Amino acid sequence: MTELTLQLPPLCFQEIRSELPHSPQNLLATLNSSHSHTVMLSWVRPFDGNSPVLYYIVELSENNSPWKVHLSNVGPEMTGITVRGLTPARTYQFRVCAVNQVGRGQYSAETSRLMLPEEPPSAPPKNIVASGRTNQSIMVQWQPPPETEHNGVLRGYILRYRLAGLPGEHQQRNITSPEVNYCLVTELIIWTQYEIQVAAYNGAGLGVFSRAVTEYTLQGVPTAPPQNVQMEAVNSTTIQFLWNPPPQQFINGINQGYKLLAWPAEVPEATTVVTIAPDFHGVHHGYITNLKKFTAYFASVLCFTTPGDGPPSTPQLIWTHEDKPGAVGHLSFTEILDTSLKVSWQEPLEKNGIITGYQVSWEVYGRNGSRLTHTLSNTTHEYKIKGLSSLTTYTIDVAAVTTAGAGLATSSTISSGVPPELPGAPSNLVISNISPRSATLQFRPGYDGKTSISRWIVEGQVGAIGDEEEWVSLYEEENEPDAQTLEIPNLTPYTHYRFRMRQVNIVGSSPVSQSSRVIQTLQAPPDVAPTSVTVRTASETSLRLRWVPLPDSQYNGNPESVGYRIKYWRPDLQAPSLTQVINDRLEREFTIEGLEEWTEYELQMQAFNAIGAGPWSVAVRGRTRESVPSAAPENVSAEAVSSTQILLTWASVPEQDQNGLILGYKVLFRAKDLDPEPRSHVVRGNHSQSALLAGLRKFVLYELQVLAFTRIGNGVPSSPLILERTKDDAPGPPVRLVFPEVRLTSVRIVWQPPEEPNGIILGYQIAYRLASSSPNTFTTVEVGATVRQFTATELAPESAYVFRLSAKTRQGWGEPLEATVITTEKRERPAPPRELLVPQAEVTARSLRLQWVPGSDGASPIRYFTVQVRELPRGEWQTYSSSISHEATACAVERLRPFTSYKLRLKATNDIGDSDFSAETDAVTTLQDVPGEPPSFISVTPHTTSSVLIQWRPPRDESLNGLLQGYRIYYRELESEASAATVSKTLKTPSALRAELTAQSSFKTVNSSSTLTTYELTHLKKYRRYEVILTAYNIIGESPASAPVEVFVGEAAPAMAPQNIQVTPLTASQLEVTWDPPPPESQNGNIQGYKVYYWEAESQNETEKMKVLFLPETMVKLKNLTSHTQYLVSISAFNAAGDGPQSDPRQGRTHQAAPGTPSFLAFSEITSTTLNVSWGEPAAANGVLQGYRVVYEPLAPVQGVSKVVTVDVNGNWQRWLKVRDLTKGVTYFFRVQARTIAYGPELQANVTAGPAEGSPGSPRDVLVTKSASELTLQWTEGNAGRTPTTGYVIEARPSDEGLWDMFVKDIPRSATSYSVSLDKLRQGVTYEFRVVAVNQAGYGEPSSPSMAVSTQVETPFYEEWWFLLVMALSSLIVILLVVFALVLHGQNRRYRSCSTGKSISNMEESVTLDNGGFAALELNSRHLNVKNTFSKKNGTRSPPRPSPGGLHYSDEDICNKYNGTVLTESANLKEKSVDASESEGTDSESEDVPPQHSFVNHYMSDPTYYNSWKRRAPGGRAPHRYEAVAGGEAGPHLHTVVTTQSAVFAPAGPGARTPLTGFSSFV
Repeated sequence: MTELTLQLPPLCFQEIRSELPHSPQNLLATLNSSHSHTVMLSWVRPFDGNSPVLYYIVELSENNSPWKVHLSNVGPEMTGITVRGLTPARTYQFRVCAVNQVGRGQYSAETSRLMLPEEPPSAPPKNIVASGRTNQSIMVQWQPPPETEHNGVLRGYILRYRLAGLPGEHQQRNITSPEVNYCLVTELIIWTQYEIQVAAYNGAGLGVFSRAVTEYTLQGVPTAPPQNVQMEAVNSTTIQFLWNPPPQQFINGINQGYKLLAWPAEVPEATTVVTIAPDFHGVHHGYITNLKKFTAYFASVLCFTTPGDGPPSTPQLIWTHEDKPGAVGHLSFTEILDTSLKVSWQEPLEKNGIITGYQVSWEVYGRNGSRLTHTLSNTTHEYKIKGLSSLTTYTIDVAAVTTAGAGLATSSTISSGVPPELPGAPSNLVISNISPRSATLQFRPGYDGKTSISRWIVEGQVGAIGDEEEWVSLYEEENEPDAQTLEIPNLTPYTHYRFRMRQVNIVGSSPVSQSSRVIQTLQAPPDVAPTSVTVRTASETSLRLRWVPLPDSQYNGNPESVGYRIKYWRPDLQAPSLTQVINDRLEREFTIEGLEEWTEYELQMQAFNAIGAGPWSVAVRGRTRESVPSAAPENVSAEAVSSTQILLTWASVPEQDQNGLILGYKVLFRAKDLDPEPRSHVVRGNHSQSALLAGLRKFVLYELQVLAFTRIGNGVPSSPLILERTKDDAPGPPVRLVFPEVRLTSVRIVWQPPEEPNGIILGYQIAYRLASSSPNTFTTVEVGATVRQFTATELAPESAYVFRLSAKTRQGWGEPLEATVITTEKRERPAPPRELLVPQAEVTARSLRLQWVPGSDGASPIRYFTVQVRELPRGEWQTYSSSISHEATACAVERLRPFTSYKLRLKATNDIGDSDFSAETDAVTTLQDVPGEPPSFISVTPHTTSSVLIQWRPPRDESLNGLLQGYRIYYRELESEASAATVSKTLKTPSALRAELTAQSSFKTVNSSSTLTTYELTHLKKYRRYEVILTAYNIIGESPASAPVEVFVGEAAPAMAPQNIQVTPLTASQLEVTWDPPPPESQNGNIQGYKVYYWEAESQNETEKMKVLFLPETMVKLKNLTSHTQYLVSISAFNAAGDGPQSDPRQGRTHQAAPGTPSFLAFSEITSTTLNVSWGEPAAANGVLQGYRVVYEPLAPVQGVSKVVTVDVNGNWQRWLKVRDLTKGVTYFFRVQARTIAYGPELQANVTAGPAEGSPGSPRDVLVTKSASELTLQWTEGNAGRTPTTGYVIEARPSDEGLWDMFVKDIPRSATSYSVSLDKLRQGVTYEFRVVAVNQAGYGEPSSPSMAVSTQVETPFYEEWWFLLVMALSSLIVILLVVFALVLHGQNRRYRSCSTGKSISNMEESVTLDNGGFAALELNSRHLNVKNTFSKKNGTRSPPRPSPGGLHYSDEDICNKYNGTVLTESANLKEKSVDASESEGTDSESEDVPPQHSFVNHYMSDPTYYNSWKRRAPGGRAPHRYEAVAGGEAGPHLHTVVTTQSAVFAPAGPGARTPLTGFSSFV
């Protein structure tokens, strides 16, 4: 830092020094009466400061704006001047200063404020636009004249108008508000051109009128009908019209043509309309054709223009001509004799005139020359034809007659003497030539019933084909008695059909024919477009399109290929249309994105499939929502006009980017590198395109942008940033002036540059003097701009000096900063300020005033104060300002947040340093302010047809600025989209959004806490658009308004679900669902259809389907469902607005059906005579499984006999069977079916009886030895098979069964003997045994049978013959004594006998066959010997066998012969249904249970076993029981079955597990 030391002479002396000139005196401003835009200024020449005045500067302030230089070089000799270029009706102040070589002197005192008188506006309004609004009104819009041409305060506008092109007086309208820049001129003449002018006026008078613009009123409808209307009937179906146009003045527009109207006198609503183009030459004429014959019509003519139809002419009554009548009806024959018959008929339906009679003709069939004709009166409807030849076929015709002639004859053939009969059905239906809409049906006619066929009827099943589907009439062909081919028209493309036929004669209809094969018509493009196409505004750049999709019957093709195509375009442009494709055939709405804002579009829809596209729908129009401008104003420029002002100018936003009505502009400005956020200046109205920014910092570079805004919000700011610097000015004072070194004779002064340099600092001036000396005796020193300190020497000790420091820019020296210093060395830091106080009256929402009392300055003057602020509760101390004047005792603290608590503290700084901080103030809370932002995330959705639901999110807490009291909802009805489309976008320019809303809207206030974020607006008008904005408010006021949200009222989704849903099963694959519509008050519009959701009860996610009904029907058949399955059904209704809620699910179960095939069929333990067969449950049970049927037979006859064995197994738990009657090496064909309400399809497999290839050979040397307690079998291993032997099984054949069955399994391969306890065998039964070796290939060849072994044990003495003889004789004596006593006793009683229904001599023994709860049957036999065979099996483990009560066996080759002998009785099976039980013998049954009897009916080896079966008497019990050990599972046990030539297999009765013939009791 450079230190400048100035040495002053010790003696003071007087010298002449130049200084700044003084200010001019007595400045006076007066109006110039001869020139209205000028002011006369005069003044008195001032003291020149010892330097000649070079020039004067004249500044002015217009309307209290900052001062600006108006004249910068007024000659020094002047003491008055005329100020020109001023604007009328504005106020002005003036001031003058003189300039000499030293610089610019002080300004003079300001003149008093002077107002120039008003003058009429000097320019007309601009941008006049007129557009026809209705046929009697024109909307006129304009913008104000340029602001500089107002010449006063605008008071309003005068609009004048008159008929264009015609002289005459103008009519005027006075618009008394300058804010209103539009006018609707009404009560005009329809379709007439006017010229219109507008002028502005102020207090001085009317300004200049604008150039005339011309515009037509819109067309109207004609007000007079066509003239001289004449009409006549040309023939029986045509009327001719002749007329002249209405007078031209009554057409009220461009004649678009005429409409000819005709309607039957009896049916006025059946009007026929024919449009005729205008013909401007001669008399007009036209025809209406295809009218009904001989009918009275009223007819008239009207003229129409584009807006609509004019009045019709007076109706005239016209009769169409008579014509030949139609065919007579109901031709029939009665009283048919050999030579005569009676024919009768009814009047024609189409008389076409007055019936004058009937013609009856007849001829021999095929002989044209034999025709006879008889004419009858019009009242005769029957005639007896005589003179016929017997047994001859005649053709008989009957026709009605009018004056126009005989009509179409009704013909039939009949044979005399042979009464006609009902015809027979057609046959041999063949379909060919299938096209999308027709097919050819060829057939063989049925019996004609002895008369000709008068009509062929084709019926069909459409879409759904099946025995349960209904037949509908498709086509009828009449008067083709010999037809054999019919072309069936009007079919639906891509639809399944099945046809059948009837033929009809005069007697009646035949039965229906056999059905044809099912066909499917070919695909074709859709015939119709989607219906009910509506468009709604979705957003600023999107439109939402809704429609009713095509029903299934109108797809005309594969549903997967059906979709929709949307075409849209701007009608104001010639650009090609754009398209969108929707591939979902069920879609009902689509949002088209990427559109231009606030732009009208036309849209059409069509449906398409794989073949092609259908027709386009009628075009609909929609306009996107108003938006923010998408571009910035153009040609933005900025110019600094002073050190504190910048003038910005711009051009408007391009028309295509305005996106709405421009309400005004915002100028965004920010001091570069100084301001953290830009500030904004709002320019209301779209007519002002300039703005003067005032109050700016001097010589500061500003970043400037301009944007336009609409009622929706701000548009895009201009880019790039405009950079402009304000002009320089004299600088502010330097800051932080301190004296860090003070000696008795010198001081060092240090400073910082001015906070407001206002230009480029060129240097500093330090002036100082003794505080006690004259104020003008400063010692002055100038230093460079970079110097920041200076040392003054040769000062007087212990003296007070005044230092003055100022900076200099190009504009001169700035305001000085003064400070006092005492040349002493006794200094210290100051004491902190005290008594800090914030008066509550000085607290505002964003500022407060801090007061204090300075502390001791420590013998060194205080240079400045520093204020710090802390935001409660957890804020840090922040320095607010560190350059507060040393003289201040109060400070305004600004930029605070509303409704926030603060604490403040203060410190002082002198030349020595900083004081301590003062004590903190008490907490002070700023006042509340209006909320800084509106509610956000606002959504407005239709709730009912007359209400909307508004939802929002509260403002952020930091923007509430106080206690939120509630929200205010503003809403207004917008004009309809249709009418808005015809209005210019610049229809009106509201000055502000709030002004427009409060002027035109009703509003509701929602007083709520901040937690309430929903509200329902009710009682709105239907089918209207509404706009909604929200504000938040507190006790101070309202927040800014939110962006407006638009909603269409009148459409809302149904609020409730359909009612009274009923689900009824129809078939195994169909459910019928019926319901009632939602309550009328909840439908919210017309119900367009329903969505039926249905799914299987246990698997909704995997099976849910949805069927859409696009008609408001309340019944549907759900088809192709799974049999015997529980379904849940839920229904929702929908309208144009969307889907309503779904109903609660209702249940329904489809009927049962035949099951699917069993899941598998397997064979195990295959020996040469037995095997186990098992199968799996069907994957699709389709109902409750009742059982299974097993059928097996050899593939080739065995010994000349081919047997088919059928076994019915009841219940689903039993899926296995033991078969024991196989023949060695024979291949068998097995089939298994499951049964519910019917049998399902079969599962088939082949199996060959053993031994298997590669199995071991038969064991040898089988020997059975018997001891007192057991039997022992011994054998020798036979030949090994392909693989080593893995073990053995033992088979046994009891003497009372005769069939081999497995006795012991799983004997180790090392064993060659096996023992069994005699207790395990049945007493008195003889057994044979054989051994089978097993390896991996299967069961081998069995060994030779062992010798028969009896299980009889030694007889005890009480069974010896002699003991029995003694006992018998003793018993005989006792019996004789008893009989003798009874005879004596019975002589006095009458003997009564009781018949038992059976001869006592026939011994009857009941044997109960126990099946564990299955049907019980008993055997009635003449000679029945029951032997005890072996009971429990030891060690055998076979699969459980079915209880015979659960089986039914039959042979398909049963005969009543056995070995050629006729049997005396046949075996019958009677079955009683008993509830099944699964709690039969299991593996857990104890081995010490008493032996149970197995009754074996081996009747095939004894003819005496052919006996009749009858039901067992109650209470009978089986003599013996046996226990079967199941192979690893509990439940009913499988029995084996064997069949020979003739067998009926009976189930066992309760209490016995007796196997049937062929079923082994061994397990």
